Amino acid sequence: MESLQINLGERSYSIYIGTGLFSKLDEFKPKADRYLLLTDENVDAYYGEQVMAAVGKENCQKYVIEPGESSKTMETVTGILSYMLDQQFTRKSALIALGGGVVGDIAGFCASVYMRGIEWIQLPTTLLAQVDSSVGGKTGVNMPQGKNVVGSFYQPQAVVIDIDVLKSLPKREMVSGIGEVIKYGIICDYDFFSYMNKNLYQLFTLKKEVLEKVIYDCCRMKAVIVAADEREGGLRKILNFGHTFGHSLEAATNYEKYTHGEAVLIGMSVEAKMAWDMGWIDRLYYEEIKGLIEKTGISLDITNMDKALLLDKMMGDKKNQENKISFILPIEKGGVKEVMLQRDAVKW
Repeated sequence: MESLQINLGERSYSIYIGTGLFSKLDEFKPKADRYLLLTDENVDAYYGEQVMAAVGKENCQKYVIEPGESSKTMETVTGILSYMLDQQFTRKSALIALGGGVVGDIAGFCASVYMRGIEWIQLPTTLLAQVDSSVGGKTGVNMPQGKNVVGSFYQPQAVVIDIDVLKSLPKREMVSGIGEVIKYGIICDYDFFSYMNKNLYQLFTLKKEVLEKVIYDCCRMKAVIVAADEREGGLRKILNFGHTFGHSLEAATNYEKYTHGEAVLIGMSVEAKMAWDMGWIDRLYYEEIKGLIEKTGISLDITNMDKALLLDKMMGDKKNQENKISFILPIEKGGVKEVMLQRDAVKW
């Protein structure tokens, strides 16, 4: 087992990475009078009983939601909180998030507001959640106006990453996670980007040493960024590369056509092209970025998308300022920076 620390003073916690960790949850769970396991229908079928048994069935109840981005709503949150109140969970109780990014975001938000805040831990079951969304304490839900516009920063007590669960992950979900993996190489570590270029196939085939290195390195990079800027006041913004366009693509298609990682992959390709057009990177580096993205097998064709609608969705992004859209764009190999653009200056 590997571990690393998110250094945030009294809110610090550890990330544990290894195999067979879900059977050892008694070592990682916070002390609590009772536990609520929050998961979705798909994950519950694979791992719900295993996690319940490891935590202790006599002291753990389960709440199961429908899988997918459509569950990431205030209605879902209200249902969970009402259940917890009806079942008389207390401020000494704890939440356990078992699932991908949607489950983690919802569970963390519920933990942050229930009784003004209770403890919680993350058990991420998708590659995307393991390398990105489970780390850093961002929680929240979507609204019709945009993605993640209601939420909080609320750190878990631990993140327990069991790489064995990836064996049950569909290829499309692996592609989605690889979108966030590629992002880290572009924003802060070109050597890691090159490693991904050479080892992408081994990641798809779940080669153990490649998986462990990729997950550990992504968590390490995010840990450094989050420790330096917990609430996204400066440095942490670089994690949004590909997300301005990606989030608008998700919202414009009602969160039904693309997974989050697929939208980010397309967003990174578009935003890298914007950086090339602006003269920030050369053609060879742009083609290198696009080439790695295309290796995932995803289609980058968005010619049928309504550009005005995409821009409308971008304008609703919470990171915007003074009616300008915030983009994180590459400026060099392993380096990016923020640029604020007027709506009519956004070209792709």
